Amino acid sequence: MAEPITVTDPDDPRLGDYTGLTDVELRRRREPAEGLFIAEGEKVIRRALGAGYTMRSMMLSAKWVDVMRDVIDEATAPVYAVAPELAERVTGYHVHRGALASMRRAPLAAVGDLLAPESGGIHRVAVFEDIVDHANLGAAFRNAAALGVDAVLLTPRCADPLYRRAVKVSMGSVFHVPWTRLETWPAGLGLLSAAGFTTAALCLGEQSITLDELVARGHEKLALVFGTEGDGLTPQALDAADCHVRIPMDAGVDSLNVAAASAVAFYATRVRHP
Repeated sequence: MAEPITVTDPDDPRLGDYTGLTDVELRRRREPAEGLFIAEGEKVIRRALGAGYTMRSMMLSAKWVDVMRDVIDEATAPVYAVAPELAERVTGYHVHRGALASMRRAPLAAVGDLLAPESGGIHRVAVFEDIVDHANLGAAFRNAAALGVDAVLLTPRCADPLYRRAVKVSMGSVFHVPWTRLETWPAGLGLLSAAGFTTAALCLGEQSITLDELVARGHEKLALVFGTEGDGLTPQALDAADCHVRIPMDAGVDSLNVAAASAVAFYATRVRHP
């Protein structure tokens, strides 16, 4: 039976993966460059492992050792046991869930490979342009997983879906929806057109059709394109899309949060089985 390694020094280099977790800019630069991401909490760690990600290490407070015993026993990476106070000094915040794991990132797929017919039944895709709020992106991924979206594409400036907060808000759903980044934008939408997708931009323009009208058209392959939290889609993205779509609303409300809008659009356009 494997046993955790007790660590009492917050400057121990073995805990280096967990330092400064509240420094968003530092982690955004460091994690992709070093090929790691942080999974927080029992459920998220288990979902990451279940999705095939491999663990670099795990850091636990003592009360979580028994809860995570099966994971510890199967781990081929070191598991460090620390006091809650030490975990807070290392990470920069109180680790309420008591368990953190440093996981290895997998290489991102090429867009063409992700959309290829042989990749298996990709009919509905979500595209997010420059979403910078990690909570919104995590919620959108959770919506995509729950409502049967086949893949997610991100623009180059979009937030990192494997950043700790995005993973946490998604409840690990980011591990179960295939995703990758477009190398160019909005030229990258051409890859979707080449793969037979109709690209539908969610916006408030006067020429927009309603979401119900889009559904009635019955596109076999559909890519739903969502813009930033404040300004929506850029004019260049709107010009590149095949059609513009709006969600009809009442009570003088003109728009929804991007995560909420994605949930409505994903549900309305879900594949309906006989």
